[in-house]
Amino acid sequence: MLPKKPAEFDLEDADAADAAPPLDQSVLLSLVGYNCRRAYITIMPLFEKRMAKFELRPVDFTVLSLLKANPNINQKRLSKAINVSPPNLATLLDRLEQRDLVMRQRNPQDRRSQTLVLTTAGMRMCVKAEKTAAELEEKATEALNDAERAQLIKLLQKIFISSL
Repeated sequence: MLPKKPAEFDLEDADAADAAPPLDQSVLLSLVGYNCRRAYITIMPLFEKRMAKFELRPVDFTVLSLLKANPNINQKRLSKAINVSPPNLATLLDRLEQRDLVMRQRNPQDRRSQTLVLTTAGMRMCVKAEKTAAELEEKATEALNDAERAQLIKLLQKIFISSL
């Protein structure tokens, strides 16, 4: 009898895999990046599913949240903060502006440049989306107590803030 091709994988194979001892992942589990990625792929589908009701992608949520906390910033500062190229950010802002969530306006200090603000609708949506994200984060990290969650956030920030 010929060995099965990968496309012929069946439930018997799955049952055998389930009964086998767990794979040794010790090297991978000792890597920060691997652990971050595994946590990310656990949380992101939940985030995307919950943000779908707002029709927001993760980057859209990030922009709205930053504009809520930092009204009247310019596109260059926002681009740098979220590490998105200016042309890509312009396209993203166009979409948010078409949805009446973001508005570009002349900078009162320098009439040659524009600043970004949330519209009333954008502010309402951002408040709801931030609440949804906070609830999701609480559920996603329910295995951690408050101190552990705060420590995890602080340690992760220590890694990426030092690279800015």
